[in-house]
Amino acid sequence: MSETVARKRRGGGRAGAAARRGSATLEQMPWNPPTNIDRPTEPLTEEGIAAIHDGAMRILEEIGVQFLNNEALEIFKQAGVKVEGELVRMDRDFVMEMVGKAPREFTLTPRNPDRAIRVGGNTMLFGNVSSPPNYWDVELNKKIPGTREHCRNLLKLTQYFNCIHFAGGYPVEPVDLHPSVRHLDVLYDKLTLTDKVMHAYSLGKERVEDVMEMVRIAGGLSHAEFDAKPHMYTNINSTSPLKHDEPMIDGSLRLIRRGQPVIVSPFTLAGAMAPVTMAGAVAQSLAELLCAIALFQYVAPGVPCAIGTFTSNVDMKSGAPAFGTPEYMRATQMTGQMARFYGLPMRSSGVCAANVPDGQAMWETSNSLWAAVQSGTNMVYHAAGWLEGGLIASPEKFIMDCEVLQMIQRYMDPAINATGPDEIALEAIREVGNNGHFFGTQHTQDRYATAFYQPFLSDWRNYEAWEAAGGVWTAERAHTMFKEIIAEFEEPPLDPAIREELAAFVDRRKAEGGAPTDF
Repeated sequence: MSETVARKRRGGGRAGAAARRGSATLEQMPWNPPTNIDRPTEPLTEEGIAAIHDGAMRILEEIGVQFLNNEALEIFKQAGVKVEGELVRMDRDFVMEMVGKAPREFTLTPRNPDRAIRVGGNTMLFGNVSSPPNYWDVELNKKIPGTREHCRNLLKLTQYFNCIHFAGGYPVEPVDLHPSVRHLDVLYDKLTLTDKVMHAYSLGKERVEDVMEMVRIAGGLSHAEFDAKPHMYTNINSTSPLKHDEPMIDGSLRLIRRGQPVIVSPFTLAGAMAPVTMAGAVAQSLAELLCAIALFQYVAPGVPCAIGTFTSNVDMKSGAPAFGTPEYMRATQMTGQMARFYGLPMRSSGVCAANVPDGQAMWETSNSLWAAVQSGTNMVYHAAGWLEGGLIASPEKFIMDCEVLQMIQRYMDPAINATGPDEIALEAIREVGNNGHFFGTQHTQDRYATAFYQPFLSDWRNYEAWEAAGGVWTAERAHTMFKEIIAEFEEPPLDPAIREELAAFVDRRKAEGGAPTDF
């Protein structure tokens, strides 16, 4: 009897959800960046924290980091730091003094102030996949080079899903656009198709200056208003082991001088670009990022900066990067402890090594995402759509990942673990007693519509019902949903005059040649 009732309720729930959402493709959770209410997982003892910190400081003091940027080298000399050619060695007291100037939290305000996000504290923010050169085409069943249309469609998903809080880099590289003007076209698309926080690739003067100007125009801001607070950000990677390159440092210096944040994320793969031990890889990663943050704080004291972690391991059989591994999870948790030790916000990633949107893709990504939760991460890069170690972007995987992100958002809802009289529900228990069930109680009737997480993609029917409905596998369902979302997508409002000014800026910069492509 109870099984029959349960089946009826499940079917009714789905029908009710369909009725509530009307013609919309799916009923999703509201915009609500989750607050991480859990205690972080902390695998390091106090002695372990001290050992990794000391290791990072000794790397900076005794071994040093190469800065392939002449301006940075001159700044370090002015600061009294030891500079020999391109090699910089710095005292730990200088590093800690500089890092101590960075704020623990900061706010990023995009063109739509209702989409402002707080970075730091217990807030968790999820961003779209960024930078793959390839796109997974389900209909062709293979990866293909990314195009502007692919990029635009992934940007539409970025805007559509409330569980995506910021627009990272290009969700796929549109290789059909020339590299000299690619940033202009993609940023125009990002600023018109989304109203969420923007990212700039820190690749030299022209790209960074163009993006700052386009974000300023889109926000209807004066130059002074743009500089007054953060409206966008960049993420840079060191060239592991122990190098920072010319264009990323150049772009970062331009951004920080206008008050825009920088996330420093070394790409340290244990066994290849870092020691095979996770403590050694984390220590090297911290050394690489802290020296850059020290530079930025010396130049612009108090400018927002964040620790980025991208420490994982390689497959020792093939040398290929691996993600979502136990080692990746522990490294992320360890870096989270160190971020709290230094008093800085943290970025990690939702990543996998799988080549297609399958089971491997989801368990590796889930491991990565839950490591972000456990570590106390504030910004989760690549949270939706990433495949093949960052070489493929997939709209189906994007939608599958958003199901997981919504589950994390619901998991962090304090209502689940509330313990008031209504939650203990003694009267409902008394009413049912030793016989019967809770389906018909008023307590259940008052709460059934919102009591539990309701998926938009998962199929909870039994096998026979699923088979009778066509036996559609998850990635196929996601593909159908992707097509429906694109068909119904509506661009967020933008003043026509601002749109015209953006287009004119793009046209002018294209006529001027865009950006150099010699690096």
